[in-house]
Amino acid sequence: MISTPQRIRNGGRRSQAKFYLFLMAIALNSSLARAQTLSERLGYGKEDILLIINNDDAGMCHAANVGTMKGMEEGVITSATIMFNCAWHTGIVDFAKNNPTRDFGVHLTLTSEWRQYKWGTLAPSETVSSLLDENGHLYRGVMDVYQHATPEHAYIEGKAQIEKALSYGLPITHIDSHMGTFQLHPAYIEQYLRLAKEYNLPLRMASQSTLAKHGQEGLRAHAAAMGLVFTDYMVYEELQRYGDDVEMFWLDIIENLQPGVTELYLHASELTPELEAITGTAKKRAGELAAFTNSEKIREALAKRNVHLISYRPLLELQRAGE
Repeated sequence: MISTPQRIRNGGRRSQAKFYLFLMAIALNSSLARAQTLSERLGYGKEDILLIINNDDAGMCHAANVGTMKGMEEGVITSATIMFNCAWHTGIVDFAKNNPTRDFGVHLTLTSEWRQYKWGTLAPSETVSSLLDENGHLYRGVMDVYQHATPEHAYIEGKAQIEKALSYGLPITHIDSHMGTFQLHPAYIEQYLRLAKEYNLPLRMASQSTLAKHGQEGLRAHAAAMGLVFTDYMVYEELQRYGDDVEMFWLDIIENLQPGVTELYLHASELTPELEAITGTAKKRAGELAAFTNSEKIREALAKRNVHLISYRPLLELQRAGE
């Protein structure tokens, strides 16, 4: 007969063995998850090409809103990000609330780049004073922000913009950064990751090759270790050769898409006197709307490459499933 103390010891060994098996299962699942590509984790094949077509600057003006809505309803734009500290954000919020299958993120905005159309912060000015110029507007350029502002104030303003989105009841799918301000300086990247982790949101992330050129080789691995999900590639460096032929440029991009998940971002907008008064890039923005709404060549190129168009929502679901 086994004594009580021995039964306790045997039971303890069995419990300990089960615990170790449990830990091994976790490690195995984690290893398998790392071995899988993002495409596979999203339910696609390893060699499949997935593409997110995001329209930046929604909410910036009426023309940007019209471009976003038209691009989503009539074209191939799959998601958009909203500038919540701009006057026209309520227009695109109404569209988003009335079209819950459309996916929107927050275009974290720390700059106000146009000469005659300006905006400030959502956080109280006294709380984020370093972000504001002498007229109470956000600085025009990214380097101006780095020269005058503090990363902590950037975090507070980013948080205010995300909270504004959530106050409308929008199911926000991701965050990205207007003019890349949150993505081009280590101290601001830290706050960017902090916001993504705090709100459990996927985020726009540069391709590994781009990051390596800017001394950020380990950033993607660091973000992944935090449990954040992001695309494999982002069309960014290619924009250096972006000329006047909008359709041809994007056809070349589509032709050279790699297996995996890629994000390309547009500023597709309706060509209006308002847009022309705001920006000298009005015609190119209108060209992007035409290319991704009306161009049969763009649609044929996507079909020829068997591109799977997705939004950030599957990435959001994948990230939150790993909680």
